Amino acid sequence: MANSYFQFKQFKINQDGSAMKVGTDGVLLGAWADVNGATSFLDIGTGTGLIAIMLAQRTENNSQIDAVEIDSSSYQQAVNNFKDCPWPSQIEVHHASFQDFVSKTTRKYDVIVSNPPYFINSLKAKGESRTQARHTDGLPFDELIEGAKTLLKPEGRFSVILPVTEGDYFIRLARIAGFSLSKRIEVLPNPGKPAKRLLIELTLVDSKTEAGSICVENGHRHVYSPEYIELCKDFYLKF
Repeated sequence: MANSYFQFKQFKINQDGSAMKVGTDGVLLGAWADVNGATSFLDIGTGTGLIAIMLAQRTENNSQIDAVEIDSSSYQQAVNNFKDCPWPSQIEVHHASFQDFVSKTTRKYDVIVSNPPYFINSLKAKGESRTQARHTDGLPFDELIEGAKTLLKPEGRFSVILPVTEGDYFIRLARIAGFSLSKRIEVLPNPGKPAKRLLIELTLVDSKTEAGSICVENGHRHVYSPEYIELCKDFYLKF
């Protein structure tokens, strides 16, 4: 059973009220997304608020971050986590579906991030909140992509983390919608093991794709690779 909270170096994430707990995917995206020169951010499906808070830490007082969450329990959890973090004035959370948020907001963003639902054809999880958090029924890839395209500034960046198969499918859909793939980074659990995740960055301007990989562990359970430690050293207590 997951702990009711996860302690990071500068903030704590309470997670007892959210369907999706703190995990490697969220930490990876929050630490990896390119924030250079950006002051406006959108976190789609914020859950506990983890990624939004990581972005706030990385940009200090020079940013405004909007976070969108449809699930009531996760929304309330995010509200409380934002209130208790060191950067509450930088983050605003919206209780809405992403589709509804897109239809009502007039804002445009330098950086949009999402750790989105990705199960397309699989058994549903037990409980409506967890199903909503894990399955694409409520937020299909094409609607996520089109919404991000609508809200992204012309020179902006849209970053997601997905399993490899779903990630490559997402890239194909994004290209059809007019995005260019600027980064495709494979996430390997250990050296020599197949990649389990893709870190993806998309832009609306033509760009050459940067391809690469990162290992999470160094061949042994809970022995982390130098590149993973370097990426996440500002967040994990053990680093």
